[in-house]
Amino acid sequence: MQLRYPYVLAVASVVVTGGGVVYLRLLGERLPDGHPLLGLAANIILVALLIVVARYFFLLWFSFLGHLEAATGEEAERLPLVSIIVPAFNEAKVIESAMRSLAGLDYPSLEIVVVDDGSTDGTYRRALVEAAQLPGVTTRVVTQHNQGKAAALNRGIAEAAGELVLCVDGDSVLAPQSLRRAVRHFADPHVGAVAGNVKVVNRVNLITWLQALEYVEGLNMVRRAQAFFGLVNVVPGPLGLFRRTAIRGVGGYPTDTYAEDCDLTLSLLERGWRLAYEPEAVSLTEAPERLGPLFKQRYRWTRGMLQALRKRKRLVFARGTAFTTRLTLCYMLVECLLWPLANVMANLMLLGIVAEYGFMRLLLLWWLQLTLLDAVGALFCVAMEGEDARLIPFAVIYRMTYILLIDVCKVLSTVEEFFGASMTWGKLERLGRI
Repeated sequence: MQLRYPYVLAVASVVVTGGGVVYLRLLGERLPDGHPLLGLAANIILVALLIVVARYFFLLWFSFLGHLEAATGEEAERLPLVSIIVPAFNEAKVIESAMRSLAGLDYPSLEIVVVDDGSTDGTYRRALVEAAQLPGVTTRVVTQHNQGKAAALNRGIAEAAGELVLCVDGDSVLAPQSLRRAVRHFADPHVGAVAGNVKVVNRVNLITWLQALEYVEGLNMVRRAQAFFGLVNVVPGPLGLFRRTAIRGVGGYPTDTYAEDCDLTLSLLERGWRLAYEPEAVSLTEAPERLGPLFKQRYRWTRGMLQALRKRKRLVFARGTAFTTRLTLCYMLVECLLWPLANVMANLMLLGIVAEYGFMRLLLLWWLQLTLLDAVGALFCVAMEGEDARLIPFAVIYRMTYILLIDVCKVLSTVEEFFGASMTWGKLERLGRI
């Protein structure tokens, strides 16, 4: 019965949105005479809504199939040594709790390698003290001059002795079962990496609750659908488990983009590795609690992903490129570039029509249909993940406020990347919520 509930919600989302499409079509036919622009706008919005419905149906259906596949998966028969790599730069507020959570994982054979990347806040000293107090777990703490997160991860991988390498962020706390559940995917020799389920731990205000909904609905649902095809396009920094031969075979984490996790994932896909997703491998991470740090984070994510895609632009049209690689690159280009631009332009067009003609029904219906779709999508994801039901009401303002602001940030980031504007890493300040 537990698995049927998400299925019913998936069907309901299509019915609800399909009804809205029909209503929108009727609305377009009943527009007042003398307003040809409104008729054109209604038809454009109809097409846009049909695309949105098709996208959501695809994601809901295949994420449900991925959910079934994950739920029926068996535990790993073999539990090889896993090296956990923790890159740390100015993580003094969170490094101790992060290390304790790693030492407490329900897994019999692991080692922890903390790489201090030239911290100036006492991270190295705190990590050394904590390492000496962790019972029964081999823990090493190394330090280097500040070279960036990718270089710190590569240093840790070079130090690792495990057959598998778990890369986590310095502010992440893992659920005890995470490693044992993720390792089972490597029974398939074609799997090169497993993406974890990242959740927001500091749900303390409106901004963080909306991010929590975004992670559950906007990121993890997508990864479930991608995992059904073995084509997860980003193994996230807070929890990514890799076959060491796979990660070393592509040269480790690249250091020439600001989205090293995305860049590495695409390199693995190019080499033909299958990339999985494990919903029960949970990493709790801090999210920005103010708009400024949030926009800074998304600015870096967007430009980093565009940099990773630009490195591979030749693969889209090159002969011999695997279909799956070409499909992944095109999908990421749409999601990273075209989809945010389309959302911003659609809202500007609607606002322009309302300002010119005062025709509010068009704008209200657009908002209502997207809100209904997000609400049902939130129900679907909360049911699948056993998440906090308090996330669902935030769907009412999720699409037309939060996502719109994020898409504006993405569009501006894209413009700056196109013109080659200089940027820095922009590390977020840790709040010590973990």
